[in-house]
Amino acid sequence: MSSEVAARRDAKKLVRSPSGLRMVPEHRAFGSPFGLEEPQWVPDKECPRCMQCDAKFDFLTRKHHCRRCGKCFCDKCCGQKVPLRRMCFVDPVRQCAECALVSHKEAEFYDKQLKVLLSGATFLVTFGNSEKPETMVCRLSNNQRYLLLDGDSRHEIDIAHISTVQILTEGFPPGGGNARATGMSLRFAAPGAESLTQLKLTAGEDAHASRRQSTAWLAAMHKATKLLYESRDQ
Repeated sequence: MSSEVAARRDAKKLVRSPSGLRMVPEHRAFGSPFGLEEPQWVPDKECPRCMQCDAKFDFLTRKHHCRRCGKCFCDKCCGQKVPLRRMCFVDPVRQCAECALVSHKEAEFYDKQLKVLLSGATFLVTFGNSEKPETMVCRLSNNQRYLLLDGDSRHEIDIAHISTVQILTEGFPPGGGNARATGMSLRFAAPGAESLTQLKLTAGEDAHASRRQSTAWLAAMHKATKLLYESRDQ
């Protein structure tokens, strides 16, 4: 991939919507697959009362729209201003209590897991029915659209074309707890292929630090796929 193409993919612009300032991709086709579109606001004339507490709107009880769901609320029910990364808002925006809770939970992905995915980790990678795995660094592209695999060969997988993801685990740690993640199996639609292609990532055993990084990357990717499927459902 040329530097010019990469720069075009990552280019962004500042736009203003009724909800606030947003830093969005310059080209819509290169938007993050984890992103959400701004909702249509419920028209003012259709909501004479708060859609949470049923308070009647008047001169003192003002009407506010939640930037995430678009519904109408009073200030008491929609007074929180919370970061909404999935809609690319520059500043925290007004949200109802239910939406604010969801956005708070998603913030952990953007503050922690996304950084892990962008940094990448080393895996033994097997494509399809190949019996010989290849050592490759796997990371998420800067615009969050592609899974990049770099080793003796290079591959690029469109995140939006991944259909299934399964975390591979083994055993249980001493004293109880969750099984240890050892890898990931995913199926995706490759350009020009009639059927889905299978990809298997296996964490190596060569170094403790490398293994820890790979395990953290797997956990972050698992969280990312959950957000991806949520985006498809909305």
